[in-house]
Amino acid sequence: MKTLVLGASGATGKHLVEQLLELGHEVKAIVRNPEKLPKSWHENKNLTIINGSITEVSKDQMADYLSDCNAAASCLGHNLSLKGIFGKPRRLVTDAIRLVCETIQKSPSEKPIKILLMNTAGNSNRDLIEPISLGQKMIIGILRLILPPHVDNENAADYLRTEIGQNNTAIEWVTIRPDTLLSDEQVTDYELHQSPTRSAIFNPGKTSRINVGNFMARLITDDYLWNTWKGQMPVIYNK
Repeated sequence: MKTLVLGASGATGKHLVEQLLELGHEVKAIVRNPEKLPKSWHENKNLTIINGSITEVSKDQMADYLSDCNAAASCLGHNLSLKGIFGKPRRLVTDAIRLVCETIQKSPSEKPIKILLMNTAGNSNRDLIEPISLGQKMIIGILRLILPPHVDNENAADYLRTEIGQNNTAIEWVTIRPDTLLSDEQVTDYELHQSPTRSAIFNPGKTSRINVGNFMARLITDDYLWNTWKGQMPVIYNK
């Protein structure tokens, strides 16, 4: 099995790459600054490092990258700086997911390709009735107006939910929703829920990035777990 990872050098993406490699899985990683990667990555025969920015990848290049992959995972996110939050590209995650999916559907393989999207517990799964307080609805509405990254996260998840849908013969997907992200160094116990069990605004939970990477790696390599969550937006909290 081989997975293409977008945002592979990010705070969560690096954990996904490392855990896939530990499982003996082959990985292709698109990164802007390969020289900043760990030396062990450059020496690992199961890792192919692709130097470039996802915003500059053409459809032909993406077709080449995906040609021998069984899965593609996005751990992309906007940098927490003024430029990263308010500058371009404002549709970084949505455009990347759309590029991957359109490429797959243009030349579908015999088996559906797994698509994994790292998202946020602050985004609702509108396929379900997820109770949200009036206060949270108001805050989310304000975030949509002032924070482009939040809208990007919503649009990326909605693209998979509405345009790819549940019955696509070329693509299966899971959108992973962590809450407040922590930078721990070891995998710990975590909980998975179909919907948030607490308010992401007023009573947020905590999720270690390494736990997100672990869950995504398990989804890719464990068909039973994948079939449990495909077409859904599971929420992950540290236990």
